[in-house]
Amino acid sequence: MQITVTKTQNPKQKPTDETKLGFGRIFTDHMFLMDYDPQQGWHDARIVPFDYIPVHPASTVFHYGAEIFEGMKAYRGANGQIIMFRPYENARRMNDSAERLCLPQIDENDFVEILDTLVELEKDWIPHSEGTSLYIRPFTYGNDPHLGVHAVSQATFAVICSPVGAYYAEGINPVKIAIESQDVRAVRGGTGYAKCGGNYAASLRAGQRAEAKGFTQVLWLDGVERKYIEEVGSMNVMFKIGGEIVTPKLTGSVLPGITRKSCIELLRAKDYTVSERLLSVDELFAAAQNGTLEEAWGTGTAAVISPIGWLSYQDKEYTVNGGAIGPVAQWLYDELTGIQWGKRPDPADWCHTVC
Repeated sequence: MQITVTKTQNPKQKPTDETKLGFGRIFTDHMFLMDYDPQQGWHDARIVPFDYIPVHPASTVFHYGAEIFEGMKAYRGANGQIIMFRPYENARRMNDSAERLCLPQIDENDFVEILDTLVELEKDWIPHSEGTSLYIRPFTYGNDPHLGVHAVSQATFAVICSPVGAYYAEGINPVKIAIESQDVRAVRGGTGYAKCGGNYAASLRAGQRAEAKGFTQVLWLDGVERKYIEEVGSMNVMFKIGGEIVTPKLTGSVLPGITRKSCIELLRAKDYTVSERLLSVDELFAAAQNGTLEEAWGTGTAAVISPIGWLSYQDKEYTVNGGAIGPVAQWLYDELTGIQWGKRPDPADWCHTVC
């Protein structure tokens, strides 16, 4: 792929205090852009100074939600190398999202080459402190400049980067989660398995209600029977019940998380019994009441592992593992971050070296 690079003439001041990075508030000097139309396919691949993107007011992204995205990270490895974690998995998932929303797909090798080129250019933005990384946000949006509901014919693929610290202010400390009983995030046959903005917009009202009551996130139930656990707003979820690791099965309304997949593979390699199955809220709270709910945690690129210390449902609240992180969640966090930062062996070749 031919990528033109135009470097900024006004580089920004890089953060000096890496304890105050936050998440997604600071952006690097450059971004990637590439355009699509049916005649030329993907073309004009370019890295340019980070700036606002001009978009026609009638573009399909505004009126019909024609947008998908990914979330991934680049890490500064223990040996000084810059590492990305399983980027081909992100490429495949983004193409699955594109197919669902009728957006153009991108060759997996081109996708990774684009990220390699941009991350290598921005490598000085990758923070050095433990627990920090460079968050990478690839996204595609429709920009047909006329109204009317139809499949997208013109689109833009973009990538922006942000040096980040912990996603949750709590860090690896357990969070409080409220199980949502009113709103629905997604249904089978819908776009729940796609990583598109509409899924997240649909979650905001419940998240706002939960936050006002002191909860960190919402745990969603299925949209049909309203009784099966699905996922947390920004994470997949896992439970240790009577020694068994249980995670909701991918029914089409749950995002197929790459961290989720990695956790399952690590756990099975360690001889844990991992079940991907339907888990009802009644079964979960029966386990909480009889003491067999041993641990609960969320999994995702942004937070990696986020232990759940408290679960609330219909005005009942249960404490999980005494409100402390459990041994399995801690092991997964240590193992995953160790691999991602090049501090632990990578037997499955998950790490992709950028430079």
